[in-house]
Amino acid sequence: MAKFKQKCIRCRKNYVLISWKQKFPVCYDCQKKELEGEIKDPKMKKFFKIPEELYKQNLFLRSIKINYLRYGKLSEKQIEAFKKAVKDIKERNKKEKENLKEE
Repeated sequence: MAKFKQKCIRCRKNYVLISWKQKFPVCYDCQKKELEGEIKDPKMKKFFKIPEELYKQNLFLRSIKINYLRYGKLSEKQIEAFKKAVKDIKERNKKEKENLKEE
């Protein structure tokens, strides 16, 4: 999928790597406040405990966490999609590191 950089619609300073599907690119710095809520459910606390770098890389992961903090629950499909996205991103990062080592 082709990706390109576009300026954040909130701050208009930072560039965000997006695809053609995303309509409103928002940088990590602008969404950082929304991501800092307290999660009381231990199961969900463990669920959202992924490296901060993944949240910086992916707008979808940030969106799911913000929705949980806002509404207090997630659907099964949202949970499955979050897990799949985390797995895909980790695999992609691993492949990129291997490619860099080979070169």
